[in-house]
Amino acid sequence: MNIIAPNAIDLDAVRALYELPFPELLFRAQQVHRAHHDPAAVQLCTLQSIKTGRCPEDCKYCPQSSRNATGLQPEPLMDTASIVAAARNAKAGGASRFCMGAAWREVRDGAQFDSVLESVRGVSGLGLEVCCTLGMLREDQAARLKEAGCAVYNHNLDTSREYYPEIITSRTYDDRLDTLAAVRRAGLQVCSGGILGLGESTEDRLKLLAELASLNPQPDSVPINALVPCPGTPLENGAPVDPIDFVRVIATARILMPDTMVRLSAGRTEMSDELQALCFAAGANSIFLGEKLLTTPNPGRSDDFALLDRLGMHPLVPRSATAHDHAHDHAHETAEDGTWAKACSSGSCDHHDH
Repeated sequence: MNIIAPNAIDLDAVRALYELPFPELLFRAQQVHRAHHDPAAVQLCTLQSIKTGRCPEDCKYCPQSSRNATGLQPEPLMDTASIVAAARNAKAGGASRFCMGAAWREVRDGAQFDSVLESVRGVSGLGLEVCCTLGMLREDQAARLKEAGCAVYNHNLDTSREYYPEIITSRTYDDRLDTLAAVRRAGLQVCSGGILGLGESTEDRLKLLAELASLNPQPDSVPINALVPCPGTPLENGAPVDPIDFVRVIATARILMPDTMVRLSAGRTEMSDELQALCFAAGANSIFLGEKLLTTPNPGRSDDFALLDRLGMHPLVPRSATAHDHAHDHAHETAEDGTWAKACSSGSCDHHDH
């Protein structure tokens, strides 16, 4: 499978979208969002660090890198019983997707990968959608994850190809794309996005969106992260992203990737309720629940549910594949006033982002 579309997204077209007057950009994003998703539904996910710290990569933003003196205490791979217990708690707390992240450069065959596969079986058995983010992997390894019950694999591009070497040198941009291609060939859904606030330019952000939108097929979910500056990392003094610029990225992503779940990810602890509401209005339709995203802070679960209640929004209700297929034929039917069809009022027609 060629994961790069034959007709890559034109950067000038992406720029033209991003630079629209703000009200027009949000209006267009809302039109696309309502045509493909329930505008009031938000997918709720939980991200669990199942192996923490001592990562050999040199990502300048990451507290888990062994090359960054952050004082993070490493933790070994969690056993299956502990992971399943955490997943059960996540489900009880409202999550429909459980993501497992290990601070590895790459997946290696052996006892630890076998343990992860057993954990995937256990979490999948709870009725949760399973996502893994374990670093680089081969197609046969991705196939084993899928056979065990994993539905989604997360592997972020982080930033533009041009700016990438300023942030990471321990693996290449093409290494990341090769992993995404292997994941697709194995039949897993792709979750891939980026981080804003790494010191990149607006042009870098647009190039990242163009790269993601040019994947063939496009990612099933795209997490958009705001950098959480961590003491001891080279980016500990990173400047916050301008809120309007952040919303512009969300809206542009929504227009470029209509069926994709656009995930409002790291950095929400520094976002006001009003900014998060603007992101939802711009087309974001997924968040992470829980006190932490791997090792960085995240809003409390009660705060998230209070915000959704204030906004009149609700969790996306997962449906079985059969129910989804049945509803898919009606996914793009809208009422005369342009609102989402009642046939899809309980979920989105995305497929299915970390």
